[in-house]
Amino acid sequence: MKEEVQDIKSKLSKAYGVKNINLEVKDIDTNSREVVFYASAFDSIDSDNDVIKKGSFSKSLQERGAQATGRKIAHLRNHDFEHQIGLPIEMIEDSYGLKVVSRLGKSTKGNDALLDYQDGILREHSIGFNYVQDKIKFVEESSEKGFWEISEVKLWEVSGVTFGANEFTPVLDVAKGLNTKSEMIEKLNQLNESFLKAIKNGKGTDERLENIEARFKQICEIQKALAELKPSIKGTLKEESRSNSDSNKNNNLFLTF
Repeated sequence: MKEEVQDIKSKLSKAYGVKNINLEVKDIDTNSREVVFYASAFDSIDSDNDVIKKGSFSKSLQERGAQATGRKIAHLRNHDFEHQIGLPIEMIEDSYGLKVVSRLGKSTKGNDALLDYQDGILREHSIGFNYVQDKIKFVEESSEKGFWEISEVKLWEVSGVTFGANEFTPVLDVAKGLNTKSEMIEKLNQLNESFLKAIKNGKGTDERLENIEARFKQICEIQKALAELKPSIKGTLKEESRSNSDSNKNNNLFLTF
């Protein structure tokens, strides 16, 4: 019981939380510049041992959803409020999760995002949120196992991410199992194919192409380390993330640590 209380305090003390979902984009309409995706899924245990229930976003959607007045839930790139790429025009909770329809902006960042969606570089999404007190409950499945049931969160934004932090967990743990390693390698290969396609097409701003090239090189390094099962990959990634953030903020967009 004491540990549960401590865990709740830890969750509530977070200044800002993010959760990623490993789902492909549902639809892209280049004419209307609209993209359809799920930003969160219900009733599945995530890497924080949380299960988000349907209705968790209802209050946020009423207060800051597409039809609300005043400040609205934003559509960002990599949780960066200086990098808004679109405006959600529809957000609903269906039986699966939080479904979002967003219209990408016509700014340089919006245009680059549209190209990245088309090329398969932006393929996953994440939410930026805060836990709500009294809306977190521990559900005990057995004497040694359980999960946190989340019935409400404060949703501030949804973000397009190249590779979600949750998806890096198997890599950072240095491939705990053969299947996990094989799946991770396949996922990295798919990403690199998208990067090479985008570089070959040569569309978008110079900044976009430079970012793609930098991320391509980083993915290659991760593939190499994964193949060699280097135990130092976790520290290396974190160090690279800090270094890249200092030298070029956009070079580590695929890292959402």
